Amino acid sequence: MPGQPVMYAHPPAQARVYAQPRFAPTVTQEMRIRAGMQAPQQVVTDTPWTGAVRKTQPETEPDSTGNIIRLVAAILVLVGLVIGLALLALLGGLSFGVRLFGLIGLAAIPLLGIIAYVLWLDRWRPQPKLLLGICLLWGAVASVILTLGFSLVGEVALYMIGINGVPDVIGAVIQAPILEESTKTVLLLVIVLAARRYFEGPLDGLVYGSLIGAGFAFTENILYLGQSWNDGEFLGLAMTFAMRCLGSPLLHTAFSTCAGVSIGLAARKWPWWSLILMWLPGLALGMILHGFWNASMTFLGVLGQATSDVMGGMLPQIIGLVVLSVILSAAWVTLGLILRRSERMHTQNMLGDYANSGWLTHAEVDMLGTWKGRKNGRDWAKSFPGGKEEMKTMIRTSGKLSTTRMRVLAGIGGEQERKIERAELQQFADARERLLAASKQTASQQTVR
Repeated sequence: MPGQPVMYAHPPAQARVYAQPRFAPTVTQEMRIRAGMQAPQQVVTDTPWTGAVRKTQPETEPDSTGNIIRLVAAILVLVGLVIGLALLALLGGLSFGVRLFGLIGLAAIPLLGIIAYVLWLDRWRPQPKLLLGICLLWGAVASVILTLGFSLVGEVALYMIGINGVPDVIGAVIQAPILEESTKTVLLLVIVLAARRYFEGPLDGLVYGSLIGAGFAFTENILYLGQSWNDGEFLGLAMTFAMRCLGSPLLHTAFSTCAGVSIGLAARKWPWWSLILMWLPGLALGMILHGFWNASMTFLGVLGQATSDVMGGMLPQIIGLVVLSVILSAAWVTLGLILRRSERMHTQNMLGDYANSGWLTHAEVDMLGTWKGRKNGRDWAKSFPGGKEEMKTMIRTSGKLSTTRMRVLAGIGGEQERKIERAELQQFADARERLLAASKQTASQQTVR
């Protein structure tokens, strides 16, 4: 009938139900019906890497002027942060001289470890390196400058009303957590509102928040190490390095992660205004943990001085630092592992929709939805000319499809998102067809020999 949608072959009769992951919104059958996926003209068979979808969809992924604007804005922000980093380095050189290089090396030890772990967590569905770099530099440059600027404004305001500064305890327990966590994690709001496609779940929030916190700790460690070197020479430097870089390297990383995870829990399904609201509980938790840490260290320092132990009053503080740091670090590492597993299950669950509709096979979902399956797929494909690259394309596209499918189910992005879904399905089908052709060509050549 004119104006009616074209009917295609029915999807496979044996649909599979895929497990719902934790830390992801529940997807109901009603949502899937409402999203209404169009079936392919030719249903893929149940044999891995065979069959192909007829080319009825766009060959390239739809783009928009908004994407270009966001990319340009991100590049400008990155350039601005690099310039700010250069200015901080110049000021550091004026303050510490050639010792600045040694301070940077010491502060980089925990930073490199955190970056390595975060990138390992991000391997399943890697986020743009541009955004990762912005997060790291935001923590190291912008949040530090903003914190110092707001602190200075606050002190001037208090001085004008006759108050001579904030007491050290109040500054450490209340002022510092509020200012530092706010200036660090406000970038998370900007990312999720401006580039929500790249902030699609709690694991993304953990990755972004961790890098922001690690960058902030890097700059802060340089300042504390430099001050200790000036005050106590090598003994003070060694003590500060042991307590901050070795004994408690994940503090700011864990604090910033709270806001990232809370935003990520809402990013997959809820409307944009809920993302702002979900920033607040994570921000508050980060502030509370930060304030509790500073209050504990202050109290244990006073307790040590009162007991006059053999280490000059520092033994209670050292014990408390190690115990609290181990608990906080273990919680952060464990949360990362849990969210990483949940992300894998989420990908498998979303790709299951395509398998149940005939775009993929269930065997392909099993391969693309597990680490072992992906490795076996790459090992198999590298025996064909160009096969390894085609397999990488399929793996990368499957990760993008899982994000797109969730956005379609949640009603985010409208018709543009459906166009993106069709384009990504075609990209996957084309890569699979090229891979299949390469494997047949190789098999034919081996038969001739």
